[in-house]
Formats: sequence, C-alpha cells, structure tokens
Amino acid sequence: MQFSYRQTIDYSVVVPVFNGEATIEELFTRIQKVFDSLKQTFEVIFVEDCGADNSWQIITLLKSKYPKQVVGIKLVKNFGQHNATLCGCHFARGQYIITIDDDLQTPPEEIPKLIDARQQSLADVVYGVYPVKKHSVVRRLGSAIVRKTFKLGAGTRNEGSSFRLIDHDIIAKIVMHTQNFIYIDEILQWYTNQIVAVAVMHEARKKGQSGYPLLKLILFTLDLIINYTAIPLRIMTYGGLLFSVVFFCVGLYYIYDKIVSDTQLGFTSLITAIFFTTGIILFCLGIIGEYLRRIYMGQNQRPQYAIRKILQ
Repeated sequence: MQFSYRQTIDYSVVVPVFNGEATIEELFTRIQKVFDSLKQTFEVIFVEDCGADNSWQIITLLKSKYPKQVVGIKLVKNFGQHNATLCGCHFARGQYIITIDDDLQTPPEEIPKLIDARQQSLADVVYGVYPVKKHSVVRRLGSAIVRKTFKLGAGTRNEGSSFRLIDHDIIAKIVMHTQNFIYIDEILQWYTNQIVAVAVMHEARKKGQSGYPLLKLILFTLDLIINYTAIPLRIMTYGGLLFSVVFFCVGLYYIYDKIVSDTQLGFTSLITAIFFTTGIILFCLGIIGEYLRRIYMGQNQRPQYAIRKILQ
C-alpha cells in the first residue's frame, strides 16, 4: 500500500478501537470540541481491530453524521494496537498525526498540550506521559515490566505512551516498514532524536475492560524481546561462557581429586551433569528456533494488517 503524502488538513487523530462501543462516540464529540476551539481542521480515523461488540456500527453512524471528519477502517481480524495504529497512519492526511486510545482514560482535552509542546520545541514527536496512572495494579505492573525490560534490552531513551503527536514526515518513514510485528515507539527512535514529553492527565476507566490482560501483556513483552532486542542471544552467550568456566573449574577439581585421593567418580553426578547440560542446550536451541521462525515469517511477508472495509 502506498502512503498518501497529501497534507490537506492540520491534524489526523488515529484511534485504534477494540471493544470500544461504550466510549468512541463520546471520544469523537470531545475531540471535535477541542479542534473547534483551536480553529484547526482535523479528521478522526477509527481503526476497528475486530472486537466482539458493536463498535463498527457506531463508527458507521459517525461517518454518516460527519462524512468529512470521520474515516472508518475495519480489519479482518485482530492484529493488535500498534498494527491497527499503523494502519490508520497510512490513511492520515494531516500535517501532524495524533494517536490516542479509545477508552477515554486519556482525556481528549489534553491534546492542546501536545500541540503547544510541539510549537515550543519544534520536536518531531511529542509524547503525553502520565505522572499518575489510573490503571489497575496488574496493568501497571505489566506495563512497568514491559518498559524496564525493553529499556534494558533496546536502550529506549524514553518511556513514551500511546498518546503521541508525530510529524507527517516521520509517519511517512515508519509506514514503509513491512515487518509483521510493529512497535511504533521503538521505530520512531530510529528516525529522530527530536522527541519530547509533556505531562498529561490520566483518568480511571469508566466503561469497559482493558484490552491488555496480564497474559496478553506477557506475550506482548516476549514479542518485543524477540523482535527488537538481543536479550535472549546475550543470555545464551554470557550464560554459555559462565557455565563453560564453571564446568572447567569443576573438571579440574575432579581431576585433582582423582590424582590426589584416587576417588571414584559417582554415576549419579555424571548423569545429573549430562541432563543439566542437555537441558541448557535444548533451551538455547529453542531460542534459536524462535528467531528462525520469525525470520521465516518475515520472508513469507505475513501482513501487518488486512482491511475488510473502509469508509473514506
């Protein structure tokens, strides 16, 4: 798919939607009020990520009411938040693209803070960060693990969030990526270091449930580690080196003990050592196999997303 370089409006707001029927109509109304007060042209691109509720019907209704300000995209299956966001970016016509979740935990009224920070800093990317988060304990814990692990493995310079303002020229670069698993916040840092953050409010969820239960966060973290870091390979390298040194020292000890005291080596210790080292080898082979699977999937050009219907 070719990216449109037409910048015919001021702002495009991309909203990945997953089971958001209870909030997306209010979300659009509040976004509309924000840009009307700013006297800026805008569009809202809703990307329905194949949820189980009536979100698409509401998006269709909004499109009929506001044909010039609403774009609706329905995916054929669930591809995940980042892939759905990237899909919406493909169709963005704004000079700047703003991404925001559909759950209203980030108030749309905070959008002017991103715009002001962009005008003052001339940054390519502005993140809205939350000094106080109103997520559940499980969600906060899972998100913290994701951030810390990824910061350690990939050297990410900022924590970021899904509330962002991105220059159209940067979007034009990131949408060219073809890998199946997309993590927008890492890819953004490949193209610019002009990234700033501004504190914004975060409200408690009033309707619906989080699209990121603990298991999904764990799987997402594993995908991040495999696709964007070398942590597993480093563990294999340093772990192999460590065990080599340990077993070498143990071997020297047994040789010395055999020479000095003529002690018979036990069968149990030998079998235990074989099982232990075999387990480590199989574990490392599993990690290598996962990397090979990802490479194979990339060569097969598995799609980032597939569109069932679009309302432009």
